Formats: sequence, C-alpha cells, structure tokens
Amino acid sequence: MSEYKHVMAFDYGTKKMGIAMGQSITGTANPLKNISAKNGIPNWEEIGKLVAEWKPDLFIVGLPLNMDGSESAISVRAKKFARRLTGRFNIPHRTVDERLTSFEAKQQTGEKSDLDAIAAKLILESYFREPDN
Repeated sequence: MSEYKHVMAFDYGTKKMGIAMGQSITGTANPLKNISAKNGIPNWEEIGKLVAEWKPDLFIVGLPLNMDGSESAISVRAKKFARRLTGRFNIPHRTVDERLTSFEAKQQTGEKSDLDAIAAKLILESYFREPDN
C-alpha cells in the first residue's frame, strides 16, 4: 500500500486544468473542479486553497504523451508544472501516462464542462491501479 494516503491529481492543460482527489486506501477518486489557466499557468492561489482544504500527501500530474509513448511539447510543460507544484507546496509529485483519459472521460459524460476534472479522476485511478502504489 502507498505511503501517500490523500492524493490530488491534475489533468494539465494550457487553458484549463482538471483536479481530482482520491484515497490510496480505497483506490477511489472523485473529480473536484476545473480551474482556468493562461498559457499553462494556473491560478496558484486557487490551487493553494484546494491544497489547504484537502491536504494531499502527493500530487499526480497526467503526462500527455504521444500515442507512440514519446514526449510531446505539452508533456514537457506538464512536467514543469509538476515540479512547480512540488516547489510551491513542498509535496512530492509523480507523473502518470494519461493517453486516452480524455477520450475515456468523454465516454463517461456528455458534460463537456466536467471533462477535465473527470480526466483527472481517471488519471488518479490509473495511478492507484499501478502495482507499485
């Protein structure tokens, strides 16, 4: 079982980011909200409020790889965002391959407005399913 009990996940985007929260004990996650971003830079104050409220032990950031597994320009930015999360809040991070999570999120809901938060939930559930966590 993971040493991290409360985990906050992000579906990184340059205009919007989805956020989800989950418990490693149960392996479950729930979408929290979408936040706006400007050119990949989120409202850090808004994230800070969520971190203070939910008190995560770990951040998970979805890594948008190309379908062949290679890095994309956006995956480089997602990694940078993950490092900034750790730097700002002194909470460790991990990245998780997020290929197909947006597609899966669209399959689960017709609500485009919730898509990013649902994708963050799916990213977190994927992390919980990994054997080393």
